[in-house]
Amino acid sequence: MGMGASMSTSSTSSRKVRQSAWRPKNLGIDLWLVLAVFTLLIFGLLMVYSASTDYSMVVLEEAPSYMFRRQLLFAVIGLVVAGILTWLDYHWFRKLAIPLILVTIIGLASVLVINEVINNAARTIFQGSGQPSEVAKLAVVIYLAVWLFARREQLSSVSFGLMPLSVILGVLGGLILLQPDLSATATIFIIGGIMFFLAGGDIRQIVFFLVVGVIVGWIVFTFHPTGSQRLSEYLISIQDLTQAPLHLSRSLEALVKGSWFGVGIGRADTKLTGLPVPPTDSIFAVIGEEVGVLGASAVVMLNVILLWRGLKIAQIAPDGLGKLMAAGLSIWLALEAFINMAVIVGLVPFAGNALPFISYGGSNLLVSLAAIGILLNISRVSSRSQAKEERSLDAVIDLRWRDRRRGVSSSRSAKGAARG
Repeated sequence: MGMGASMSTSSTSSRKVRQSAWRPKNLGIDLWLVLAVFTLLIFGLLMVYSASTDYSMVVLEEAPSYMFRRQLLFAVIGLVVAGILTWLDYHWFRKLAIPLILVTIIGLASVLVINEVINNAARTIFQGSGQPSEVAKLAVVIYLAVWLFARREQLSSVSFGLMPLSVILGVLGGLILLQPDLSATATIFIIGGIMFFLAGGDIRQIVFFLVVGVIVGWIVFTFHPTGSQRLSEYLISIQDLTQAPLHLSRSLEALVKGSWFGVGIGRADTKLTGLPVPPTDSIFAVIGEEVGVLGASAVVMLNVILLWRGLKIAQIAPDGLGKLMAAGLSIWLALEAFINMAVIVGLVPFAGNALPFISYGGSNLLVSLAAIGILLNISRVSSRSQAKEERSLDAVIDLRWRDRRRGVSSSRSAKGAARG
């Protein structure tokens, strides 16, 4: 009797230990991802404040803290959006994907109708604010994840795979290219191709897609005024850095001044002496000057952690939709970051990609935090599904253990009766 009570107590306590151990995990919050994004966000606000005070006064003719206050406001809104999406099951996007892509197309078309030209491009819809091209990147990942998962058995057919994909990307890319925004157009096509590959698209179609993409890209960069200028400047800078364009030469100057440890937060002078748009496209150069190679390397590592955790979430997702969506979102965010940083060090031609969570820009910050909210939701649903499976397994094992104990007790009772 005492041994049975002891075993029962031990079993109950071990069950409680298991439950308490599972309780934090059941929240499904990927701690590494949260820490990486939170660090990037806080550091980004600090760098926007450092890089934008002079720009706000001289270029925008506003108060020194104007851009910082706006970025802080969008950060708060973005965190609220991310929190909502963390608890909204990502399967709802099956119903929201088509309305989302339609609204995005309308937004891109409205940019061309309003034609609000700033810096030789029409990309916004209200006094320099609201960039539908940024929303398009998030929308295309969500839509393609839903569409590719629904058509996963038919992707080997050209009429159900490559052709519809080309039409979807062609419409969005064409509207963005007319703004013009070459970097956003290229990003959408790259993400589309990667997601088609991850969904199990036919390898021949993927090769054909790549060949056509290279040819179209060459045509755009050859005959489009902006594209041809950027390509020629890039080729010249490869041959002779002393002939590099202003953006690259000033960015490299900032990095050289920063050396290993930087000149200190707020003490960079390149942002005051001609570095183009330091709060946005060139903010990584400001980072390199103020916190040095070590600080800039930390930013790179945080983005690597973001990609690692995003792909890990994709790996453990409970279904193909979650896997595609998580992989697409994490690859998109990492791609944006690495293109921005590669431009600053001269590895790729100039592109207007923002540095997620760091560059000034409300639209980019909102969609980036929304993507993190969806990633956390996929992680939470995966954790909940896994916990449910393990509880079911524990129940089966416990039931069999009880049946075994009953069988042993009955056997002992029968032996006792026979002995009597």
